[in-house]
Amino acid sequence: MVSLVTGAAGFMGSHVAEALLAQGSQVVGLDDLSGGFADNCPGGMKFVQGSILDAGLLARLFAEHRFDYVFHLAAYAAEGLSHFIRRFNYTNNVVGSMNVVNEAVKAQVKCVVFTSSIAVYGAGQTPLREEMTPAPEDPYGIAKYAVELDLQAARRMFGLNFIIFRPHNVYGERQNIGDRYRNVIGIFMNQIMRNQPMTVFGDGTQTRDFSYIGDVAPLIAGSIANPAAYNQTFNIGADEPISLNQLTSLVAQAMGVEPNVRHLAARQEVLHAIADHAKLKRVFHYEPRWRLQDGLRRMAEWAKRVGPRQPGVFSNIELRQNLPEGWDV
Repeated sequence: MVSLVTGAAGFMGSHVAEALLAQGSQVVGLDDLSGGFADNCPGGMKFVQGSILDAGLLARLFAEHRFDYVFHLAAYAAEGLSHFIRRFNYTNNVVGSMNVVNEAVKAQVKCVVFTSSIAVYGAGQTPLREEMTPAPEDPYGIAKYAVELDLQAARRMFGLNFIIFRPHNVYGERQNIGDRYRNVIGIFMNQIMRNQPMTVFGDGTQTRDFSYIGDVAPLIAGSIANPAAYNQTFNIGADEPISLNQLTSLVAQAMGVEPNVRHLAARQEVLHAIADHAKLKRVFHYEPRWRLQDGLRRMAEWAKRVGPRQPGVFSNIELRQNLPEGWDV
């Protein structure tokens, strides 16, 4: 079995690639290193540095390796920032995905596994269930839903099998803690290590489920062995909703410090995003193994080993009106 993993040097991609290798698959990992790191790549994976925007490179990889499966995780997943980088967002998250789908159809791969997002649901639909009609409210969610629809169209026209996962707030080792625009747990840990207060937009009462990578990646990697999952969409993640105020206390505890929080002006975002996982549990007999406190402890141990990272500044902001407070550009 030969699998392609796009975004393989990133946080989720590297863990999915590692799980595939453990299952005995040959893995080719593609990543342009715009948000990932080469040292994230697991041993035994063939790494190719390149972009899903390079249609010629993708065509050569598919011709050379004759992939059985494609795990498409390459994306720029900054939901809040996507309002201000619309062209970049749609180019990388939609056009790049179409390149992957085109080659998967030509190669007649057995299945494309795509990581979407609960951002497709939008606001006011809690708890979020797969049978709901998506109503995304930001360009990132719109892009992810567009790819979902395209996979469904490719299934109808060409018989391409797919599995769509909608993860939410996944955290853990290898996350890019230097990204100031996404992954709030990584942001908090990096701020603590840089002796800065944890920054919270608004009053901190917004609630989320936070999902440990050790629960998410192995299931995504193993999904291709479950025929009942084919051509289906699944929410995937934890069932412990907490507020950001509660999260700051838990992250500080995991890092061994007292909470130090700075509240910034509220930004436009979904207040409560709680997903239902009944379908996932029914099809995969899935139960999360990792409690939030335990996952945070493991991530904190890793973060202390790698140390703080200088937060990067996105250099190609397209719209500057209404940028959230604290986002230096």
